[in-house]
Order: sequence, then structure tokens, then C-alpha cells
Amino acid sequence: MDLLSNLALGFHTALTFQNLLYAFGGAVLGTLIGVLPGLGPVATIAMLLPSIYALDATPALIMLAGIYYGAQYGGSTTAILINVPGESSSVVTAIDGYQMARQGRAGAALAVAGLGSFFAGCVGTIIIAAFAPPLTELAFKFGPAEYFSLMVLGLVGAVVLASGSLVKAIAMILLGLLLGQINTDVISGTPRFSFGIPELSDGLGFVVVAMGIFGFGEIIANLGLPAEHREVFTHDVKGLWPSKQDFKEAWPSVVRGTALGSVLGVLPGGGALLASFAAYTLEKKIVKNPRIPFGKGAIQGVAGPEAANNAGAQTSFIPMLTLGIPPNAVMALMVGAMTIKGIQPGPQVMVSNPELFWGLIASMWVGNLMLVVLNLPLIGIWIKLLTVPYRFLFPAIVTFCCIGAYTLNNNSFDVFVTAAFASLGYVFYKLNCEPAPLLLGFILGPMMEENLRRALLLSRGDWGTFMSRPLSAGLLIAALLMVVMVMLPSIKSKREEAFQEE
Repeated sequence: MDLLSNLALGFHTALTFQNLLYAFGGAVLGTLIGVLPGLGPVATIAMLLPSIYALDATPALIMLAGIYYGAQYGGSTTAILINVPGESSSVVTAIDGYQMARQGRAGAALAVAGLGSFFAGCVGTIIIAAFAPPLTELAFKFGPAEYFSLMVLGLVGAVVLASGSLVKAIAMILLGLLLGQINTDVISGTPRFSFGIPELSDGLGFVVVAMGIFGFGEIIANLGLPAEHREVFTHDVKGLWPSKQDFKEAWPSVVRGTALGSVLGVLPGGGALLASFAAYTLEKKIVKNPRIPFGKGAIQGVAGPEAANNAGAQTSFIPMLTLGIPPNAVMALMVGAMTIKGIQPGPQVMVSNPELFWGLIASMWVGNLMLVVLNLPLIGIWIKLLTVPYRFLFPAIVTFCCIGAYTLNNNSFDVFVTAAFASLGYVFYKLNCEPAPLLLGFILGPMMEENLRRALLLSRGDWGTFMSRPLSAGLLIAALLMVVMVMLPSIKSKREEAFQEE
């Protein structure tokens, strides 16, 4: 009964006119961001963080959440129509979705992607509502030692699950941890690594780092690419509803993708990207002798990954809301947004801000329904937006980023720091370094240090406290096992195969 009363409170909060408006705005903007290649939810949320100062916490987080899961919907549109994934998690969808468009089945592909996303989003939200309270009860048993061990596990998980080279992922995590040390020591009050610059004594701004690496970095990377001739199959987008045969083939893939995405979304470093790759690999192994081969327009290759990336996007809210641990870059930005609004992320959110917690969960159902209504009938409008030349788009984004960076502290220093991180973001792009682990290291670094020092103060300097407490020891052993497993040759080769783009 507690769950029903909590959900009633959530819907009472989510269905107010203001919150419905912000949920709709987030869903529309998220879909738009997903449709436009080169823009992602990380860059967009980073750009919009300065704007939430004027909003209450609940509508602000409802809007940011809408942008995140809305982008998962929109990313599939360009992947299917023009073979340009709007989102990294839609890379797999493009393989078979684009082939379906070439065969005149773009409508079926887009509809299956939309309906599969809706089903997965709803299931993911039910999982959040059902499992968040038990996880929160567990979180109350966490002390400084347990939190430190959990963050170690989170960073190890981010390394293991990051795409590309393990060495590069470790280097990015370490760089993030080091950047997080630029601040004033909380115990001695001495500035660290500020090099005599007063603006650095409070540390690097989270928004500045994220906006520079993801926002500006992506723009510079896109400008460096040659302009490609894009083939849009507008004349093929007819008869949105899939055939009975399409439904029969797609629904088992949607169920499998939803289950896989729901699990992988909770893992640190997981979320939508890993879920979509894993779902495609699973479908290729399970579906024997499909009517249309994979890579040639198999509808299972669209349904499974699309369901998985949306379920992963929803369940990635669980560790952020219950433990205050962001499992991916977008959730790290959400933690930053909660901090801006004076809310300490973690298990106390459910008790101290029940309207925010349950209102956000209820808004996900509402947002998913809005997204189906938006994405099925309005596909033609999204195609029109693809015709906006990038030469008009990027100056507007750069201007918006600079204004956002400046308004943080009304200080031009933040704009210069953003520009420096933009250059760094482009270097990462050229070196094929994934920047998400850096952001996780940056946000978790100060928290790890604080909990490490607290644990050692409470144990009077005894490092054995991390192994003498059962929960802490279990988390550290799990982290060690993950490291050992990923170093095994068989696991290492399978990991590389899973992350390899088709």
C-alpha cells in the first residue's frame, strides 16, 4: 500500500500544470536533441544547468529527465532515416533501421522503435518505483567506509564498461580524480592546486568542465568532419503501423531488450549505450534464421536495441536517486543539478523531498506517453529539422554555451576555462578517448576523498576498517573480481567484440 500512496503523491505532483509543461518541454527538446546529430543530452543538460537557478527543484529535474529519455527516442529517427545516429546509443539501430528505410519500411522501423521505447520506458519506471525504496533502506546502512568502497566499485565499473581501450578509460578516470582535487582542503582550509588563481580556490565548476568537453568539444569535432551528402527517404515514410508479421517478430526482442537494459542501466558506467550494444549482440545469438538477415533490415535489430537503450536510460536513475552515485555522465549532471538546488543526493532524498522523488518517477510515465504521441505522428517535422545547415546551427550553440558559462558566476574566467576544456575535449576526440569516465572521476573524486578521510578518522587511522566491515569488504572484493575478470583473455576479447561497431 505504501507504494500506491507514494505513487498517488507522485502523480499529484507530476500532473500539476507547471510540471506537465516542463515535462512536455523536456520531452520535445530531448527528441529534438536526439534528432540533430552532434548534439547529445549531456551537452544539452550541461548548457541548461545555469537556467535552472530560476526554477524550483521538482520542475527543473522533471525537465532535465525528459531531455535525457527524450533523446533516446529522437536518436533513432536519424539513425533509421539517414544512417546518422543522433545519439551514440542509436549506433546499433542504424545498422538494420537504415536498411529497412531503403526497402521502403521506414514507417514500420520508426513505429517499432517508438512503441518498443514506450514499453521499455514504462517497465523501467515500474522497476524504479518498486525497487528504489528497498535500495534506499540498504543505503541507510552505509557509513563512510561503505560509501568509499561503493565509489571504488563504481569507478572500476566505469572502466570495465567504458567502450574502447581499458588503458585510456583508466587514464580518463585518473585525470578526472586529479581535476577534482583542485579546491580548498576542507580540514586545513588551504587552497590546493589553485596556482595562486583566486577563482580556482573553490574548485573547477562542474558545468564549465561538462560544457567545455561535451558541448564545445562535440562542435569542434563535428566541424572537423567533411560535409556528407545525406539521403533522406521522406517518400518512404508512409503507413506508420507495422504489419502483423512485424509485430510477431519484434515483441520477443522488445521484451528481451527491456530486461537486459533494465539490469545494465543500474550498473555504473552502463546505461543506454552499453544496453543497446549488448541487446543487438544477444538478438544475433538468439534469433536463428530470421526472415530478413541481420544487417539487411531485420526488425529484431531495431526492436531489441531501442527497447534496451530506453530501459537502460530509465533504470540509470536508480543509483543516482537512492545512493547519490551517478552511473553515467548524464546522471552526474543530474547530481550537479540537485546540488545547485541545495538537495544532497542520496538516500535521504526520499524522506526529505518525497514530492521531488515520487513526482520525478511519476513524470517519467507521463513523459513516455507524451513521447509516443510526439514521435509517431510528427516524424515529418523531425525530418524537416534535419535540413537546417550546420553552419547556422553551431554558432547559435557556441553563443548559448558562452552565455551559460558566463552567467554561472558573472565572470569571464569561466568562459576561458570552458574554452580550455573545449580544446581538451577535441584532443580526447582525436585520441579516441571517451570523456564520460573523466566526468565520473571528477564528480566522485571529492566525495571519495571525503569518505576516505572520515572512515580513517573514525577508525583512528586503521586501514583495516574497509575490510573489517562486511558490506565494505564485499564491495571491494566485487571491484577486485571485476578487474580480474576483465583481464582474462576470453572476457577481454568478448568485451572488444561487444563494443566494436558493426
